[in-house]
Amino acid sequence: MTDSEALRTPVDPDRQAPPSSRRLWWELGIVLLLSLGASALWSVLQFIDVSTRDRPIGEQQVALNPSRSDRAWLDLAYQLTGIALDLVPVALVCWLLWRMRRPHLGALGIDGARPLRDTAWGTALVLVIGVPGLALYFAGRAMGLTVAVVPSPLDAHWFTVPVLLLSALRAGLTEEVIVVGYLFERLRRLGWGPWPIILAAAALRGVYHLYQGVPGMVGNVAMGVLFGWLYARTGRLVPLIVAHTLIDVAVFVGYPWAYATFPALFGAS
Repeated sequence: MTDSEALRTPVDPDRQAPPSSRRLWWELGIVLLLSLGASALWSVLQFIDVSTRDRPIGEQQVALNPSRSDRAWLDLAYQLTGIALDLVPVALVCWLLWRMRRPHLGALGIDGARPLRDTAWGTALVLVIGVPGLALYFAGRAMGLTVAVVPSPLDAHWFTVPVLLLSALRAGLTEEVIVVGYLFERLRRLGWGPWPIILAAAALRGVYHLYQGVPGMVGNVAMGVLFGWLYARTGRLVPLIVAHTLIDVAVFVGYPWAYATFPALFGAS
């Protein structure tokens, strides 16, 4: 090949020199501090707050999806803006790992090749995670180790349920794309093995749920280990996104319904 031919040959972006380890660590730190790493720091502070008060943790409450304003239109604007801003780190991760060739998001375990099968697997995972998670919450409440989660009523506004559904999707995308897809890809490049990555990702997941109390953290670590193991075996992220979204739909919508319908079950009466 002549020099002039070499100059005319397009460069394949997927075959450029990989980033250095130092650059990857900086990138990891920036992405996490813009997203769930920041949530972990806030969660630790919140746990220190509730655990050092005079009242026991079991007698304290945390609001689930509270209203942001007493004016409906402004509350809707707050909620939608918050969802959109939370998805910015997801967009950043997709930008960083985008491939010119299809599947564009293959590095994240997203290829769109088996949507029905991925959805079915994700739905099945809901039972595996959701039922033990609910039992762990009630056990934590019984032992006084978990704060009481008080949901907002579903009939607060006409847009309450649609916004809660969007919030569930936001949580599924944010957590699974960043804590599983992105973190696994980058830590693999840094030479980490499967189990160190699984445990590190699960620990991060647990820490940013610590505000719920120690049982909530333990439950989310267990969920993280299972999700990480499944991802390491299958390389598919969509089932995890589907499962997480459906679990949060049950929490954000099903739990407020149950709380209002059976208040004695949750100690609300």
